[in-house]
Amino acid sequence: MNVMLRQKLDPDRLPRHVAIIMDGNGRWAQRQGYSRIRGHQEGAESVRTVVRLCREIGVGYLTLYAFSEENWQRPPLEVQALMQLLGRYLQQEIAEMVENQIAFQAIGDLTKLPARIQRQLVETTAATAGGRALTLTLALSYGGRSEIVQAARLLAEKVRQGQLAPEAIDRELFAQHLYTHDLPDPDLLIRTSGEYRISNFLLWQLAYTELYFTDTLWPDFREEEFLEAILDYQRRDRRFGLTQDQIEAQL
Repeated sequence: MNVMLRQKLDPDRLPRHVAIIMDGNGRWAQRQGYSRIRGHQEGAESVRTVVRLCREIGVGYLTLYAFSEENWQRPPLEVQALMQLLGRYLQQEIAEMVENQIAFQAIGDLTKLPARIQRQLVETTAATAGGRALTLTLALSYGGRSEIVQAARLLAEKVRQGQLAPEAIDRELFAQHLYTHDLPDPDLLIRTSGEYRISNFLLWQLAYTELYFTDTLWPDFREEEFLEAILDYQRRDRRFGLTQDQIEAQL
């Protein structure tokens, strides 16, 4: 089945950047009679599958919503377990990322993370900096509105210090002050678990992104489900406000 799905992919119409809201770990665990932590552990296997698949088929950028600002409100034991799982993931995957030319980075208010996790993020980012096949970005302690507020503050400070004229601020300059300043905007956003919202994720960057929602819970989202999402994306017409005639005239 997966071989057939791969054969259907158009290599010339792959999304350059895929973003994923990985939702449903807790519900998956509940349905299986496991603890929520077990759900997060199974979800980590889906992360490995999707990262490897993006590398294999030629997606250049993958951004995963791993831990939101709001997730700090979860029970302390669950937050602690999530941080431990993150630390193990970074330790276990760094060699494979280096070998497969995968550059790693993290975005969000990383100062709120435990000190050892901050160190691991720095070390992993530095060790994989030479990767050119795929850029893997984890959104950690991340909130889209906070990201926009931070960018506004940075620009306001430059104006206050006389380094920047207010009229010089445009969309391009504003985007350069976001966490994602070195990433293209996502072409495709995938959200699992049957929820139809973007949950404060990449609010600025998703302006023209294609949205794909699936009932599949994240621990069950593996190769077949990811390929189906890519094929659905390839069936869409992306016009960016233009008419179809205008699009065809550009070809």
